[in-house]
Amino acid sequence: MEQERADLESQTMFYNNINNHAPVTLKFKDVVYKMKSKKGKAEEKVILKQVSGIAKAGEMLAMLGPSGSGKTTLLTALGGRLGSDSGHQILRGTITYNDHPFSNGINTRLGFVTQHDLLYPHLTVTETLVFTALLRLPNTLSKHHKVAQAQALISHLGLSKCKDSVIARISGGERKRVSIGEELVVNPSLLFVDEPTSGLDSTTAQAIVSTLCEVASVGRRTVVMTIHQPSPRMYDMFCKVLLLCEGSPLFFGKGCDALTYFSTIGYAPNLGINPSDFLLDLANGTYGNGIYTDECYEDHASLKQKLISAYKNNLEAQVKELVNEEMSERDRSELGTIFEERGSGERWPTSWFEQFSVLLKRGVKERKHDSFSALKIAQVLLVAFLSGLFWYKSHILHLQDQIGLIFFIVGFWSFLPLHQAIFTFPQERMMLKKERCCGMYRLSSYFFSKIVADLPMELILPTIFLFISYFLAGLKPNVLNFLYTLFTLLLNVLVCQGLGLALGAIIMDPQSANTLGSVVMLSFLLVSGYYVQHVPSFIGWIKYLSIIYYTFKLFVGSQYEVGDTYPCSEGQCSVVEFPAIKQMGLHLKGQVVAALALVIMLIGYRLVAYFALMRIGVTKKLV
Repeated sequence: MEQERADLESQTMFYNNINNHAPVTLKFKDVVYKMKSKKGKAEEKVILKQVSGIAKAGEMLAMLGPSGSGKTTLLTALGGRLGSDSGHQILRGTITYNDHPFSNGINTRLGFVTQHDLLYPHLTVTETLVFTALLRLPNTLSKHHKVAQAQALISHLGLSKCKDSVIARISGGERKRVSIGEELVVNPSLLFVDEPTSGLDSTTAQAIVSTLCEVASVGRRTVVMTIHQPSPRMYDMFCKVLLLCEGSPLFFGKGCDALTYFSTIGYAPNLGINPSDFLLDLANGTYGNGIYTDECYEDHASLKQKLISAYKNNLEAQVKELVNEEMSERDRSELGTIFEERGSGERWPTSWFEQFSVLLKRGVKERKHDSFSALKIAQVLLVAFLSGLFWYKSHILHLQDQIGLIFFIVGFWSFLPLHQAIFTFPQERMMLKKERCCGMYRLSSYFFSKIVADLPMELILPTIFLFISYFLAGLKPNVLNFLYTLFTLLLNVLVCQGLGLALGAIIMDPQSANTLGSVVMLSFLLVSGYYVQHVPSFIGWIKYLSIIYYTFKLFVGSQYEVGDTYPCSEGQCSVVEFPAIKQMGLHLKGQVVAALALVIMLIGYRLVAYFALMRIGVTKKLV
């Protein structure tokens, strides 16, 4: 036991010394948050109604209230995740950190743990925390120190037993500890935690809150959390409590003073009741009606209004007086120096290349499980062997069959990468938003790492597919012809992937994007020159936008030349006169134009995806 205590003390000293740590006093006064209806300004919903409070270094502030009371909205606003005056959303009031407004520098010293754990399921606990440390800790620390800090956190948070387990295989409590560890890795001065006990059993929930209490008291950090219904043991850990009801405050002060306050205004709890149960009953308007007293109310709204009025008459002035109390010049200047230096200097903790390298390594580790899943490999191999066997030893005598095989390959490797790429950004939207909000990396480094990480995984399977089907089907057994065909196939895969990335980034709804992608690709398929060779001019222009049209043209050029012939009723006929080939053309100029069109699409679709992602994942203050 003594050894464990000694280890804990040494780890705490490690965290306090590894970064410059400044205590933070959080103040918020008359915070109002409104959402206007998109249909018109007449409809307006007020979510927060003049909420005030203060939390000092070493304190843990718990925000209680029923679902829909505005707890998470207030926490998000205090964490700088809500912009002011953003279209249909209006945030009013004053929020300061040691009397300083929110800034990029302050944002780097904040930790924000969301209610739902946003973690990559195929990374281990150690990999998750190490990658976070490498991305979020500044260049002033060596890689060795960053890794050491992540490993110390693993021990400190009690994750040693599962440190080599992937996230998908650990318990809910362990996942929550990993989420908290991701924020503690930067030694934050202020930690926001949204519903840390949600979905956990009482013992695990108690351990999580105890950890947060220790983070606040031992590390002199300011911890602000939302919590729905804590146990009595958890409630006793709260330094301060803010009780909300439909966006309005009912109580703010020390947790131990809450029951006394409500007793003095006529609402006494039963002996032995869980304090949080009593407070939630009040916030829900169910104090009367025989629960605590024989007094009955016609509806819950009357009790809620009485409690809101009581707060305004008895507590509001005192709370605002605490908020208005000026800090010492020493504390204010200390925080200002640390935060302003970080905010006015280098905005990002690491260089672009370092971000790219870490994100690339993380992306490969995470996505290889999906890209090389047994089901996907089996699918590609099965289709490759079937197509090779159906067209087994096809040769120039079966020209129509060979063209059918070529078109099948083009179609198969147009739809498959498209539908896979559509899910890339929608699945990572919340993760991207979370990491970008805390200033972890540039969007460009994330985007390029994603593209590069996908290259080997997207290109290996089509290469294997072509090796199998090409020679089984008896296509031209020439190295140059094979390489030409392979280049065309891989270019087509990358272009279709780019289209999928763009659709997914623009729509951000996988189902809708998938439907639109299918319609677009089917349109490209129909005008490609195989099914309909005489498309009406009023709609035929679509072929010049068609990926499949240009790919089919290059595929045909990879297998046939102008001087080739095939058997026909007249003896030997030129392949140039065969309807499907005539439609495509075999001239070099047409091949160059087709390749150039695909290269333009390759770049263009990815640019569209990048600009679409720019609207995701940053607060207004970080733009």
